[in-house]
Amino acid sequence: MDIDCISYQKSGYFSKLIVEYLDENPALQSLYHRSPKLENFLLQLEEKQKNFPFEKREILVNSLQKQYRSTKTSEFTKSNIQLLKSDKTFTITTGHQLNLFSGPLYFLYKIISTINLCKQLKSAYPSYNFVPIYWMATEDHDFEEINHFVFKGKKISWNKETSGPVGRLSTNGLDKVFEVFEKELGIGNNAEYLKDLFQKTYLEHDNLTNATRFFANELFQNEGLVILDGDDINLKKIFAPYVERELMEQVSFQKVNETAKLLASYNIQVNPREINLFYIKDNLRERIVFENNFYFVNNTELRFTKDEILEELENHPERFSPNVILRPLYQEVILPNLCYIGGGGEIAYWLELKSNFEANAVLFPILLVRNSVLLTTKKQIEKAQKLNLKMADLFQKQNELLNNKTKEISNFDFDFSAQKEFLKQQFENLYSIAEQTDISFKNAVKAQEIKQIKGLDNLEKRLLKAEKRKLAEKLRRMKQIQDELFPNQGLQERKNNFSEFYLEFGNELIIKLFKELDPLKNQFSIITL
Repeated sequence: MDIDCISYQKSGYFSKLIVEYLDENPALQSLYHRSPKLENFLLQLEEKQKNFPFEKREILVNSLQKQYRSTKTSEFTKSNIQLLKSDKTFTITTGHQLNLFSGPLYFLYKIISTINLCKQLKSAYPSYNFVPIYWMATEDHDFEEINHFVFKGKKISWNKETSGPVGRLSTNGLDKVFEVFEKELGIGNNAEYLKDLFQKTYLEHDNLTNATRFFANELFQNEGLVILDGDDINLKKIFAPYVERELMEQVSFQKVNETAKLLASYNIQVNPREINLFYIKDNLRERIVFENNFYFVNNTELRFTKDEILEELENHPERFSPNVILRPLYQEVILPNLCYIGGGGEIAYWLELKSNFEANAVLFPILLVRNSVLLTTKKQIEKAQKLNLKMADLFQKQNELLNNKTKEISNFDFDFSAQKEFLKQQFENLYSIAEQTDISFKNAVKAQEIKQIKGLDNLEKRLLKAEKRKLAEKLRRMKQIQDELFPNQGLQERKNNFSEFYLEFGNELIIKLFKELDPLKNQFSIITL
């Protein structure tokens, strides 16, 4: 297998904030605790070890064992769950929505980044244990974000009326989705595996949480992955004191807004609400709003006094669900976690949260941008080589790519800067004359100069356009290969489903990803299958 890479910073697909975070811009250093370097993990675990009591570990392990009660898994995963009782065991965590059949490819990259980092840490610090955690976003309620996946350019969707947390959704109706997917897959051993995986995942499990746990366990149990559902009454009990403070003091609203001011020159990912909690039941997940000394559940008749909502929290902590601002705090409260691995957008909103962690006396984790990958085939690589295209070229915007390659291939100089400079010198002489006569003549000279410069600009564009017509066939093939690798001129990993590649390459896809991805390198990997 051939492999190439391009830095995240040069890929053009990461925000200014993430680029500067990766570059360790001093202006951002107050927004995170430690940078993701191997030597910093020892410092992080020593600090976490002092602040994570055994009682939490015991509750965590008991909850995980209950969650896995109906899941057949590997001895490796069972051992990792048991190891969480030890104060020498720490977690590396990633999170993801319950996307249908995993959704876009980066589901794989997140989890493989997490598992590979655990392996690296175990090698560097063998006296400690490191457990990879996949946090299922079971309490989300945005069904439209997760109810589909794209297979060979076709959107395969699960259409139904829903409300409440997605993890509690019945899998009824997914038999119809399977019928569509089955026809698209065709025949062959890999096709049969994917059909069997879909059936066992969705047609043999009653809700989306259990289905997603089964799916991730099937792919990664042999790597010791532990899958966690935060929608758990005993885990919520641990978090209840932080929920109470959120209800009574609205600390996160104050702290995150303070940080947002420091990030005013960037695009802020999320904005806090006065209360960053939802109230959930099976078919309900609505915001909690405080108005006129009452706590209201938005879009319902439910309301509570201060004493009543505290009583509700004590009796039913499972009904209080953190939003995007508080979920990270919940995660770090219940896990002996060292690092969160996420995409650029996720890391951007985590960078808003450190002051809120400090206000709640919870250690802020190391933040690591997950591995990003462009999967290619040998045939695509050969096509690119024949066109003298480097893989890094294809990360350019399409018009920029075609313009740059036209200039590179052509025998002409498309830069008329020398002509423009000569023209300006000629007009300098006219300006000397104009200074000695009427102002109207000076204005006429200026207008003529602008017209002439604009004319040269237009000639540059026309020459480029003419050459692009001359090179039309070659440029068409360049466009075709970029369209294959960057669907809709976006990242493949955010569009295509893993099954498209698994169908052709089978488990070799997973094996190669594990082999090639290094989570501590800030590189967009280009992997040829």
